[in-house]
Amino acid sequence: MPKFKSFVYKNVKWAKDNEEKSLEVTVVPRKNGHVICSGCHKVAKCYDTQKPRWFEFVPLWGYKVFLVYCMRRVNCKNCGIKIEEVPWATGKQTLTKTYMNFLSDWARKLSWQEVARSFKTSWQKVFMSVKYIVEWGLQHRDISGVEAIGVDEIAWRSGHKYLTLVYQIDRHCIRLLWIGKDRTVKTFLRFFRQFGPIWSSRLKYICSDMWKPYLKVIQKKTPQAIHILD
Repeated sequence: MPKFKSFVYKNVKWAKDNEEKSLEVTVVPRKNGHVICSGCHKVAKCYDTQKPRWFEFVPLWGYKVFLVYCMRRVNCKNCGIKIEEVPWATGKQTLTKTYMNFLSDWARKLSWQEVARSFKTSWQKVFMSVKYIVEWGLQHRDISGVEAIGVDEIAWRSGHKYLTLVYQIDRHCIRLLWIGKDRTVKTFLRFFRQFGPIWSSRLKYICSDMWKPYLKVIQKKTPQAIHILD
């Protein structure tokens, strides 16, 4: 089990839910440990303690494992009454970060349904795990070195339903940066709003086909870049 700052494991016991055994690991705050506000991520005073919550951890020998913890609320100077921040989970999520990393890693190798079946969980939990990892990656990725991008569309449903794809195509790095629904001016503008004006102004090369909505947005957002027509 991982170590969490300001928290300790108190005990482990077997529990039974609908004739299915699971391991429950009780977590308690360390004495003199700090309580962190989930809003501003700063130390705050404890306001009260709530009922136990169960957070699903990586299964062991085919048995489900749960961290059981009584969440505290804090009286924060900046945010008011807020639930505390814990290092093993985010928001109202009932899956631990470790378990979501575990499921999303297997989801790269197997179908989501097969992952759910193999680890006796649900397709929705696999989906939430992948969503969490993707969002974390988007928040922490480095786009400071992007100088060349390519834009293209792909048909994903019958009836002329398309997705717009934007790639980084620099010599040192080729990767997918963004996916948007449809292939309209509005769609492509969303990419540049997310990418930001600073990084857009530093683009040197853009590769696209002659689809008019793409041409229009490129001319407006990156007039300094060399436009290569594919």
